Amino acid sequence: MAPSFECVRLRTEQHVTWLEYNRPPVNAFDRGMVEQVRDALKAALADADTRVLVLASAVDRYFSAGADLRVFQQMDVEGMRRWVVLCHEIARLLRHSPKPLLAAINGTAVGGGLEMTLHCDLRFAAADAKLGQPEIRIGFIPPIAATQALARLIGRPRAIRYLYDGRLLGAAEARDWGLIDEIVAPADLRRRVQDYARELAGKPAEALAAIRHTVTLGGGLTFEEGMTLELETATALAATSDFAEGIAAFLDKREPQWPSRRVTS
Repeated sequence: MAPSFECVRLRTEQHVTWLEYNRPPVNAFDRGMVEQVRDALKAALADADTRVLVLASAVDRYFSAGADLRVFQQMDVEGMRRWVVLCHEIARLLRHSPKPLLAAINGTAVGGGLEMTLHCDLRFAAADAKLGQPEIRIGFIPPIAATQALARLIGRPRAIRYLYDGRLLGAAEARDWGLIDEIVAPADLRRRVQDYARELAGKPAEALAAIRHTVTLGGGLTFEEGMTLELETATALAATSDFAEGIAAFLDKREPQWPSRRVTS
């Protein structure tokens, strides 16, 4: 049974776990909610039945309103350091996940909840979604490793402009910038993401983890260092039962039966 949280909802269907922000009315993050997201992430990533994880919202019209600013009003410098350390813990959990990560973005999506999606593999957004990092308006920066993720995702010039301006982008413009990968009709968002996640859930686990590892972590390395990472990862994959099954299935002209997917039904 999935653990229960006050501000986060976890549910698993066909090996796809949805982690949904759930603090009505607008999903404003206080410290308790941030801690619950961290704990829910740990639980989902440790769950053998979870093959793909989706970040989403259980609140209509709001994916995330960012931080509840009342939290910051009485926070001193050391308090802010602890807050950002907690945020970075979440970023590390996401970036080091061996399982594919998707995001289903609806409605207004700003601040920390949106920042977490920058560490996902693919971001699907409803056609009426509005995305932004408006921290400049309060004299701050997005602290869930977003300054680093944005530069790698959309390039330094666009990342700088996006954070300088602090304005909301419509789904089409966000896709043009590379902030989202696919636009979906609002009524179809959950079904589309679930369908894609279910496809991923049927693919070989070791290869999916290797793709995440080499692409996500390799992006912060020099090209030579990245090739070394690729060498070691490819060599390790050659020893897996999934690789042996993939070769045999291809030569036998049949669908592979991935050993890594036989653990649970």
